[in-house]
Amino acid sequence: MAFAQLLLPDFSLILCGFLVCRYTALGRSVWEQVEVLVYFFLFPVLLFQSIARSALDLSTAWRLMAAGLLLGVIGIAMAYAIPYVPGLSKRIDAREHAASAQVAFRFNSFIALAIAERLAGAQGLLLIAILIGVCVPLFNIGAVWPMARHAQTGFMKALLRNPLVIATALGLATNLAGLRVPPWMSPTLDRIGSASIALGLMTAGAGMQFSQLARSKSLTVSVLAIRHLLLPLVALALALLMRLDVAQTTVLLAFSALPTASSCYVLASRMGYNGGYVAGLVTLSTLLGMASLPFALGVLAP
Repeated sequence: MAFAQLLLPDFSLILCGFLVCRYTALGRSVWEQVEVLVYFFLFPVLLFQSIARSALDLSTAWRLMAAGLLLGVIGIAMAYAIPYVPGLSKRIDAREHAASAQVAFRFNSFIALAIAERLAGAQGLLLIAILIGVCVPLFNIGAVWPMARHAQTGFMKALLRNPLVIATALGLATNLAGLRVPPWMSPTLDRIGSASIALGLMTAGAGMQFSQLARSKSLTVSVLAIRHLLLPLVALALALLMRLDVAQTTVLLAFSALPTASSCYVLASRMGYNGGYVAGLVTLSTLLGMASLPFALGVLAP
């Protein structure tokens, strides 16, 4: 399968968002509001619908959940260990590392859903929704922990109010209880889900920034190497170890090679760190995703 061609429509939407934001009257202030709409309404509806409408077999899904959590723990551990790598400790500023470590393991949920649907349709959406549900709390804790000294509110409260976590929990509860969305509601929910993917990809492009990319070159290379090279290799090893089927392996590999979360720079800024530098990392990660996703799906996939 030509994965580069498969991913072209999604990255074209990212480019479209970047161009519209930079060269039209629809500037960053407009896209910030679009991102809020997608994150707090459109995206949770898509997650809920994806999980609730498909039969979930926990006897097989637990392997994917375990692999996703292990991948997350290993990614966080590698990100935290960067300052202790011989030769890097004197080149990396502790504050810059605290703010940017999250880039190494967090992921762009908008791109995740778009990729999963293209790879495996409804089943792919269900599998990626499961990974998002189990990994978002872990990754959010891992992102906030190094910056906790500057936090003004507890991160556990934020996790419990996270719309992605709430939507995933409601979807799982509905599915496991044997309930189904009424047929007359499904077309509306499906259209909301489709809108969330298109707008989510465009907001990822609108948020790209190229300033300060030359800052802390050693740290930049380290976090992005973990995100786009090491994690796909770890994902392949975990898929083999957990004996995942082809669909689960494909989704896990795609999950491991995603660009980092666009909200990384927002979190860093709100906690008193250098948001501009983190925004540059997010931008470069989005661009590197165009190489790491074909690498994971075309080279590593069985």
